[in-house]
Amino acid sequence: MKTKIKYSPNFDPKKRKPKNIKFIIFHYTGMKKEIDAINKLTNEGSKVSSHYFIKKNGEILTLVPDLYTSWHAGISSWKKFKSINRYSIGIEISNIGHDYDYENFNKKQIKSIARLSNFLIRKYKIKSNFILGHSDIAPDRKMDPGEKFPWKYLAKKKIGLWHDLDHKKIKEERMKNIKELDKKNFISYLYKMGYPRNIKIPKTRYTKILTKAFQRRFRQELINGTIDKECLLISQNLIKKFN
Repeated sequence: MKTKIKYSPNFDPKKRKPKNIKFIIFHYTGMKKEIDAINKLTNEGSKVSSHYFIKKNGEILTLVPDLYTSWHAGISSWKKFKSINRYSIGIEISNIGHDYDYENFNKKQIKSIARLSNFLIRKYKIKSNFILGHSDIAPDRKMDPGEKFPWKYLAKKKIGLWHDLDHKKIKEERMKNIKELDKKNFISYLYKMGYPRNIKIPKTRYTKILTKAFQRRFRQELINGTIDKECLLISQNLIKKFN
């Protein structure tokens, strides 16, 4: 696959085996200017990078070759995997993010996301339940790629997962209260899907953080951290797909 080369020095020098690449992780840049984001990811002093960068015009840059570990995920986990950098391909997408006027990903970017993802899925046999956002693997630290990322559209292209519930029907369950036991079950479903546990943050606070991360991914219209019946139904539908 043809990309433009703009190498970053920020990667582990030891090569990894192709079979160890198990994840695709999506990020947004979260910076006002695209050129500043590219410069940061290719500056040795920043200590951050990714394997690929998707510009606003859809152009794809290769920053770190696939077989080297780039520094994009930080402290992170999913299922039994810790330090997701070691097992993943990181894709940064130009978007100013939540700290500014969070914008939609444009059509050219989405087309490039799909093209690059399909290439990587075929090349490394990446499973759908291992195609994730930064907020999935580090919900206590990150919100990207955010609720405007086209997860539902990509899932139709066999990139990542989405529930198969009727949108109008489950929307009727939005904001409906559920029992405390169901709330506990919801969180247990998220852990079974792969979301990380966190013993350093108080349980009540982390429950809200985890719920927001789930909503940004699977209930993008309303991110409030409240576990309602709609969230429960979506989690019940997804637990079968993620395991």
